[in-house]
Amino acid sequence: MEASTSRLGVALTLFFALSTSGWAQSPPSPPSSAASPPPIVVTEPAPAASPPVPPPADDPLAQAIYARLQQMTPLDGGPLPPQDAALGKAVTDFYAQRHYAAAWSDETNVRQLLTGLASVEGDGLLPEDYRLSQLKATVEAPDWEGAPPERRADFEVMATGAYITALVQLARGKVDPVRLDPTWNFDAAAIDPQEGMTLLQTSIDERSIDQAFATARPQNPLYAKLRDALAQLRATAAEGGWPYVPDGPVLKPGMEDARVAALRTRLVAGGYLDPTLAEGEHFDNPLADAVKRFQADQYLDADGNVGSETIAALNVSIQDRIGQVRANLERARWLLHSLQGTFVVVDIAGYKVTYYRDGNPVWKSRVQVGKPYRSTPIFRSQITYITFNPTWTVPPTILKNDVLPKIRKNPAYLANNRIRVLDSSGNTLSPSKVNWANPRGITLRQDAGPGNSLGRVAIRFPNSFAVYLHDTPHQELFEKAKRDTSSGCIRVERPLELVELLFNDEQKWNRQAIDERIATKKTQNVTLPTAVPILLAYWTVDIADDGKLAYKPDVYQRDGSLLAALDKPQPLRTP
Repeated sequence: MEASTSRLGVALTLFFALSTSGWAQSPPSPPSSAASPPPIVVTEPAPAASPPVPPPADDPLAQAIYARLQQMTPLDGGPLPPQDAALGKAVTDFYAQRHYAAAWSDETNVRQLLTGLASVEGDGLLPEDYRLSQLKATVEAPDWEGAPPERRADFEVMATGAYITALVQLARGKVDPVRLDPTWNFDAAAIDPQEGMTLLQTSIDERSIDQAFATARPQNPLYAKLRDALAQLRATAAEGGWPYVPDGPVLKPGMEDARVAALRTRLVAGGYLDPTLAEGEHFDNPLADAVKRFQADQYLDADGNVGSETIAALNVSIQDRIGQVRANLERARWLLHSLQGTFVVVDIAGYKVTYYRDGNPVWKSRVQVGKPYRSTPIFRSQITYITFNPTWTVPPTILKNDVLPKIRKNPAYLANNRIRVLDSSGNTLSPSKVNWANPRGITLRQDAGPGNSLGRVAIRFPNSFAVYLHDTPHQELFEKAKRDTSSGCIRVERPLELVELLFNDEQKWNRQAIDERIATKKTQNVTLPTAVPILLAYWTVDIADDGKLAYKPDVYQRDGSLLAALDKPQPLRTP
């Protein structure tokens, strides 16, 4: 029995790790590495293969299933590609544990399976990836009741493969994020092999297939709200979508304009304006308030004026919004399982940072992130220390593209910004001794103090991108709705509040103690008592405070490639 359990665990580990039904990775590389995650390693050695025990001779269907599985996964490994072999092995072990008894002879189980496979459309997935039409056509065929065992065995294998594939994709996502971003280092959702097999068998025996589908989905309120939002968008699309607001001069409160009627209808369709106010060409105060709410949800300047940016947001097609929600449902399947305990999340597209304690948000602030051509990377790490009164070493890209042109134009730039020139040994050089037309072997470092690009504090975490959170003298930029203004690092509004939370020590590291440390004007690194996980994540939708869906600008143009991968058919293959 122990040997059988061991084989089962190895087989399912291989399946969950390698199957295209659900991407996975081994534990991620240390945060200081930006390399692609290492290949999957199965730590438990596979025992020597032994011939499976044949099913009872008096059960023709079990005999047919056994024969079908032998054909699909020959003991010598066969010529199957790894992902198909892994799925085949998982299906084989599923039936071996039940002594090859049929799993889908019960009408209730079959009905729940077909319903569950159809329901994944509500998750933004493609039911045909799981051969839904073929499975449905098979059981609805007039001669299905009298089908021979071989035909029923084919259905059994296909149905079980579809069931496993759908559950894993609901839990982890369909698309491998590493294929879209080689630096991705987040863990996949953990799936215990034995628990996974037990879930499969129990759901069959207890006729609880529908419950298994519900359990596989991320158990997070945000995921449920995204599913609800997708359903609402599709319902609106079925009714004809939302109306178009014509281009033209800026619409402002107090104006009379024929386009105001279309604006009213559009905002009613989006839930921003009471339906009783749907008619009229006068731009009154209630309409202005509705416009401001819409603008805030679109990460636009909420001034109540309807200019070109607001009209463009109003006229984004409902199909595009559906695609945006589907892309973010996939991101949710990748990431929501990571949101536990105490951690920090930087929402790059949302320009905000949130500190969570015991899984609950307790503090948030606005941030500035990298410009599109100097984008802030997406990765996971741990905050390990704080730098008070940091100096700033000018990165090579900023040196080449930003600082050198300013020095050549104005030789006093260095002195005005308290930037020193260092040679390769760290010695200070006179700027007059440097050939600024072609400088070599130098480093520019800005001293701590007023005007330093990192402000009063930097929050550090290991990574190969030289990215960190920090204070900034550019406080005025926090008032902008779109804050992709940095060179890759994350500028934080009110960073000292976050530092106090990270230390989590009201006696030694309260706000007074932090202020006193900064007042020394000395550059000091202080290690946190406990490292705090940080996730730099990318979401282009959000749930606003009033429960409405907020759409963020896809500042780094990541939705398109994800949606294309999500829409690429990946039909289940059972050789």
